[in-house]
Parts: sequence; structure tokens; C-alpha cells
Amino acid sequence: MLSGMDASGVTELRAALAGSPLLDATRSFAGTLRTAVTRRTARGLLLVGPAEHEPWHLAAHLADEAAWSEVPQLAPSLIRHQPVGPAVGLDRLSAARRGETVLVVTPRASGAPLLERVADARRGGAVVLALEAGDGELAALAHEQLTVDGSDEPDGPGFDLVQHLVSAAAGERARARSRLARLVRQFSAEPVNRW
Repeated sequence: MLSGMDASGVTELRAALAGSPLLDATRSFAGTLRTAVTRRTARGLLLVGPAEHEPWHLAAHLADEAAWSEVPQLAPSLIRHQPVGPAVGLDRLSAARRGETVLVVTPRASGAPLLERVADARRGGAVVLALEAGDGELAALAHEQLTVDGSDEPDGPGFDLVQHLVSAAAGERARARSRLARLVRQFSAEPVNRW
């Protein structure tokens, strides 16, 4: 796990990967995610993985990115297989409808129960995105997928690295627009007359 990766670590990693197909693929996938959750009819982001690999780490990074980039729609609802207290369970995934985005993150085969609920969400009109490591059945259900390959271990550093890149890139354009808007306001404001 790259749990110690912070914003500067991601920046260094992106610099090292500049021009690589992996960086381009993660940015493209993150752009699709951002577009799906910010479109006019968007109604929320549901994040889910298999029972043995619930993507809580990615959920935390997306929530942080939502705050930093001022795109609250990037903050996901994490779907839990064994919900405790107010946690959201798998039934919520089956109930997903048009306007909602389902992001499935799995370094292994998803398994029939999860695939059935993802299929329900797709039939209900939800946009299905998949970050996976060779799960052909999931890829067939997804409107768009990013396949992480080349890792010897399904949940080894390669898969975790891609999650960091995707979460960081998801707010990229919005963060740049936000900074640009602040600069425009600053330079176009009426000058203050001081006597």
C-alpha cells in the first residue's frame, strides 16, 4: 500500500510518469469520472469494490479531492458489503438509477453477487465506471473502464498507485478553473481608492 502518499508524492510520481500511457490513461479515466458526476443531471457517486477489498482508501482520497477542487460531487458514498450503523449496503447499488455514477474498484474478479448488483445499476440507467485488474465480466458491464495490468500481485503497489493517480486527476481541471476564476476576480475588481 502507498498509504503514505500525499499530494507532493503524487506530484512527483506524475512528473516521473510524464508522457507515459499510464498517466494518460488515468487522466482520461479521471476526466470521465469528473464529467459523469458534474453533469447537469448528476445525482451522486457510489463507490464499491468486492467484500475483501472495499475501496475505503480511494473513498477518502476522493473526499479530500472534492474539498480541494471545490467539486463536492466527487465525494462518494462508499458501499459496504457488511454495513454497520449508518453505512450504505449493497442494496443501494441495486437501486442506483439514471443520473447516478457507480465506480467499481477491484484488483480481483468481482464475483457474481457484486456483478449482479452492478448490472442492476446499469439497467436502472446509472453510469458504470470500472477500475479493475483484468475482470472481463466487469469490463463488459462498464461504460468505461481502466484496466490495471502488469502487476504481479492483484492488490500490489501498481493498483494502489493508479488509485492515487485517478483521485488526484479527478479534480485537476476543476482546481485549475477555480484558481483561474479567483485570479480573474482579483484582477477585474474595481480598484480601491485610498486617500
